[in-house]
Amino acid sequence: MDRTLDSLVTWTQVVYALHAFSLLTGIIGTATIVGAFLTGWPSIIAVILNYLKRSEARGTWLESHFRWQIRTFWFGFLWISLCVGFIIATFGIAILIAWLPMAVVGLWFVYRIIRGWVALGSGRPMYTEAVHGS
Repeated sequence: MDRTLDSLVTWTQVVYALHAFSLLTGIIGTATIVGAFLTGWPSIIAVILNYLKRSEARGTWLESHFRWQIRTFWFGFLWISLCVGFIIATFGIAILIAWLPMAVVGLWFVYRIIRGWVALGSGRPMYTEAVHGS
């Protein structure tokens, strides 16, 4: 493996570690998993780092990890925004079930970070479409 690829693997590990730190903060702290992941400084820094190095990963097997990490953050943000909008629009009964989508998205974050980090540790891309540009 060349130095550039080694550097990108380390970079990708750091991004997964920052996201995992945000998740851990939500699990053991007073914030929710979702709140800590979407608004915590570690995840925000992680997404910024993804965007800074994304072009260097283009065409490598790591490109799929960068895409996976970026999509995890933004799709989670979208889902929670839609849930909050629904709760505001229907305030009554929706407030009683608001914990359910938060729990689902929180578990989805945990799954995505663990699955991605394990694949990275095994030297595997997340999916071949991102690597081949499909």
